[in-house]
Amino acid sequence: MRVLVTGGAGFIGSHVAEAFLSHGAQVAVLDNFSSGRRENLAAGIEIFSGDICDRDVVTHAFARFRPDVVSHHAAQISVLASVKDAAFDARVNVLGGVQVAEAAIAHDVKQFVFASTGGAIYGEVDGEPGASEAKLPEPASPYAASKASFEIYLGMFTKLRGLKSVSLRYGNVFGPRQDPHGEAGVVAIFCRAILAGTPVKLFARETPGDGGCWRDYVYVSDVAAANVVAVERQLSGIYNVGTGLRRRTSDIVTALEAATGKSVAVEQNPPRPGDLQSSCLDARALQAQGWKAQVDFAAGLAETYAWFRAHN
Repeated sequence: MRVLVTGGAGFIGSHVAEAFLSHGAQVAVLDNFSSGRRENLAAGIEIFSGDICDRDVVTHAFARFRPDVVSHHAAQISVLASVKDAAFDARVNVLGGVQVAEAAIAHDVKQFVFASTGGAIYGEVDGEPGASEAKLPEPASPYAASKASFEIYLGMFTKLRGLKSVSLRYGNVFGPRQDPHGEAGVVAIFCRAILAGTPVKLFARETPGDGGCWRDYVYVSDVAAANVVAVERQLSGIYNVGTGLRRRTSDIVTALEAATGKSVAVEQNPPRPGDLQSSCLDARALQAQGWKAQVDFAAGLAETYAWFRAHN
């Protein structure tokens, strides 16, 4: 099996590429290295350098590698950045995605796996185990809207041109290699701040000091495993990838204090534009296909901190 991972040098994509490699697949990545890093890539992975918004780059990668499977992770990933520049977000996440999908169709790809968002696409979700796939999307940011839009494109390509696709709606993914720059990777940001001895910034749900927003945090190796299951089971449609458990931002601080033995200074801040107050995912549909989140929240945070400490 030949697997092409777009955005495969990035945080999640590189773990997905490794997971397929460990299952005996031939793996290539297509990445523009705007945020992805070559050091994230395991030996034996073929590299195509370029942007998914460049049709010639995409065509070359597909014609050269001839993938059986595409795992599409290349994206603009920041909610805040999407609020500031919705047009750029749509250009990458919708138009860039369409170019990848059209190349997949032209080269007879057997399955297209899309890294969507469960953490943003459903809008506000209170309680556990959270939103199921039956809940209609209620995007509260351009980022969520672009992900929902591309899911619609994939559904259309399935009906119109026979592309077999599955959308995996991820919760809030964390783990080693997460980018601490910007606002998208709160766990990575907190780890880097603790190592630097600076306060962590906690953004409130409604008022400063309320513990921050609720999220469904899922470890990156579990997300990579979901991609493998989706391909092995030849899944189609939409599946949530989460734990069904909500954690506040302040819970990250508490768990990292326990893992590091350090007291963490917290800087309280008001809510940010585009942030949801609460998100949680019901992943029982994917569990019925043989997938299950294996890594405990506290254990995953300890492993993530250890990785950042080793690479500081």
